[in-house]
Amino acid sequence: MVSKALGKYVQSLHQKKYRQRHGAFLVEGGKSVLELLSSDLETEHLLVTAEFASQNHARLPARLPLSMATEAELTQLGTLATNTTALAVARLPQEKPLLPTLPEAALLLALDEVRDPGNLGTLLRLADWYGLPGVVLSPGCADAYAPKTVAATMGAFARVRVWERDLSEWLPTLPAAVGIFGADLAGDNVHRLTLRPAGVLVMGSESHGLTPGVAAALTRRLHIPRGASGGAESLNVAISAAILLDNFFRNQ
Repeated sequence: MVSKALGKYVQSLHQKKYRQRHGAFLVEGGKSVLELLSSDLETEHLLVTAEFASQNHARLPARLPLSMATEAELTQLGTLATNTTALAVARLPQEKPLLPTLPEAALLLALDEVRDPGNLGTLLRLADWYGLPGVVLSPGCADAYAPKTVAATMGAFARVRVWERDLSEWLPTLPAAVGIFGADLAGDNVHRLTLRPAGVLVMGSESHGLTPGVAAALTRRLHIPRGASGGAESLNVAISAAILLDNFFRNQ
């Protein structure tokens, strides 16, 4: 049985203002909870079913506050349609320094007002797949630690660093040698370029593209060509990012 006080606290973390106030966020589902426990992030409290606890006894830290819960309680307290395993409260990580020279040696992904948490989660998952040092979010992006975002990362939330910056102010401060890339229908055909994974790849929202100040900071515009008989008007931002990232890493 989950106490009323704990239940109220967990449910408050559905909202960003309470995540910021308490410095905590929710991780839902057994796989994501196990990813959390194997990471450097701090876990504040675990709520698990008896079956999950029995199956994963060796992976549950002995001194970590733990509450037994029913599947119905986990589902009621969380945001998933059903949760049959576990839910955790984790501490928000402290932002580590973002060195201006980092993009000289590695590729960063920067997101300009990507407001859909599912897209953001998928983009963080892509960053994890390609081993990027992290992702820079503009203030208009979805919350990286919203429950829907965390769920969409499929565990990447525990490994990918996130920084928040005003991109129109941050990008111009980077060293002149840093390439700042962005998608543009009038840009260079990405399939005909030889790119290396360094610089900053900026992706905007599917509906609005890059904001004017961010677009002005680009040093190279990239175009993903349609197939010969392709008729789609646009690509989802996460799909576009996947195609572009693959071209950056194609020769590695």
